[in-house]
Amino acid sequence: MPAGEFVIRTAEIGDLPALLALYHELNPADPAMDRAHAEERFQAILAQSGMTVLVGVAGQAVASSVTLVIVPNLTRNGASYALIENVVTAASHRQRGYGKALIGQAIETAWKASCYKVMLLTGSRDPATLRFYQNCGFTQDKTGYQIRRPADD
Repeated sequence: MPAGEFVIRTAEIGDLPALLALYHELNPADPAMDRAHAEERFQAILAQSGMTVLVGVAGQAVASSVTLVIVPNLTRNGASYALIENVVTAASHRQRGYGKALIGQAIETAWKASCYKVMLLTGSRDPATLRFYQNCGFTQDKTGYQIRRPADD
């Protein structure tokens, strides 16, 4: 990845259209979000203490994104922990190291905030995706569970 070609920064309100396009690639079955609702949700995200959306910009295009959430904690002597979510790189920008660079920046941000661990969950079973996270330094040594809200009847 040549220097100057790719820049990582915190997302800004003007990045919303590009983020929505990236998130559509991440979850193509999701319905399009109403613009006003998307703006309200994004403003809430930007205002949320401990929550950061990082974007990777290649040239003028937002090519990738990662959400980092730092959670205050009462165990581990009060050390916070971090969650990484919504990892996505546009299909046209993959295989260039952008996602790995963004995850690396998120992890570094967590360490600077004195987090004792960084967690990431994936629903993917694709061996390439799992290798990608392992190559970013993650180990698969915990069991993850989730529960989803039932659809409204």
